Amino acid sequence: MEEAHKVVAQNRRARHNYFIDETYEAGIELTGSEIKSVRAGRVSLADAFARVKDGEVYLYNLYIAPYAPASRFGHDPRRTRKLLLHKREIAKLMGASQEKGYTLIPLEIYLSHGWAKVRIGLARGKKAYDKRESIAKRDAQRQMQRALREKQKA
Repeated sequence: MEEAHKVVAQNRRARHNYFIDETYEAGIELTGSEIKSVRAGRVSLADAFARVKDGEVYLYNLYIAPYAPASRFGHDPRRTRKLLLHKREIAKLMGASQEKGYTLIPLEIYLSHGWAKVRIGLARGKKAYDKRESIAKRDAQRQMQRALREKQKA
């Protein structure tokens, strides 16, 4: 049976700025007004990152817009949110994230069977020459695809 996923927000800059070595799926601990806003797609992953603290993983700087009908019970849009992972995964992330150059970056937020999930990646930062190399590869791939399409049309 295939799972029903609805991607709410993606961090498009993550794959440009980082090499993603591993990815993990985590639940997000949200309040009622936050999940309403997530379902409405009012989320931004720009500048968001995750960190292991006291044996738990937290997501920092994730922006979830306030939900207007719940303004009286509103939430802080950039509050720190706990991620729900298995203990083995947390231990793995704790060891890996303490290595020099590694960080935890949220790649996308999606809804899976009504639950809000975040896909986080264990990432290493790219240098400027790595970014240029990635852009050159992508451009070369586009040119090859374009040439193939032109050849098939003729």
